[in-house]
Amino acid sequence: MLRVQRANDTITAIAGVKVGHVTNTAARTGCTVVLYEAGAVAGVEVRGSAPGTRETDAIRPGCLVLSAHAVLLTGGSAFGLDAASGVMQYLEERDIGFAAGPVRVPIVPAAVIFDLRVGDPKVRPDLAMGYQACVNATDAPVTMGLVGAGTGATVGKLPGLTPCNGGLGSVCAVREDSGLMVGAIVVVNAVGNIIDPATGAVLAGARDAASGKFVGVEAYLAAGKPFENTTIGVVATNAALTPAEATKVAQMAHDGLARTIRPIHTMFDGDTIFTLATGKQQASVNTIGILAAEVMAQAVLRSVAPLQSA
Repeated sequence: MLRVQRANDTITAIAGVKVGHVTNTAARTGCTVVLYEAGAVAGVEVRGSAPGTRETDAIRPGCLVLSAHAVLLTGGSAFGLDAASGVMQYLEERDIGFAAGPVRVPIVPAAVIFDLRVGDPKVRPDLAMGYQACVNATDAPVTMGLVGAGTGATVGKLPGLTPCNGGLGSVCAVREDSGLMVGAIVVVNAVGNIIDPATGAVLAGARDAASGKFVGVEAYLAAGKPFENTTIGVVATNAALTPAEATKVAQMAHDGLARTIRPIHTMFDGDTIFTLATGKQQASVNTIGILAAEVMAQAVLRSVAPLQSA
């Protein structure tokens, strides 16, 4: 009944969804925009205790705004939120946004990762990079690995241990019986190790500096403060959801992080997942949420897969 979309098995397989990256390899930072210019019903769930976000309150159930026109995922810590202004500029130039008197205000929720330790800490995504990410946005299969917001992503960052590269991954699945589609894109910059839930094997994470072997992170959390972390992502579906249902899907999608990142949602993470509901497909919120958790888990695995095979 369920299969991965083959011709394009990333989030851009969902009609109208476009993704654009800007990558600064030298400074090890970048940003990624998920565009849906027609406006999608949006939800969000923040579970990490050290988030850097923008417009999360505006899209919560019960608020005036019902839809978002883009989501920005970015490096640069809180400084990187400036890139959302570039996304807003791009959309405003195209008269896209929430009607507010004489103007339209684009709704662009955003979340950041902390990548300032791995590259040039004085170079962060800014307005120009956010705008360029929109120019680069396409419905082609999403490029994965150390690109866009995942450029400076690392995992397993604790004093005395050697971290691995994280990255960006994306997956889309479709139910053949109904045409329901659920896709995910994620930037993995976690304190925890990346675990294959099928085998329990560690795919990326903290290594012992002497032996080079992967080690469990949990015991080290009590001994020392880990370096700054966060996993951020977007789930999109061609289903129709209310804001409350979109929020529920974002909540359930966090289960995909829990299956593949150990530990997750610590005081040192800023884990945030957004939902975009773009269509009129009818499906149970439970069904969509279950699929959201699965594609999010698979997207996490894909975020490090290109790095393993390189």
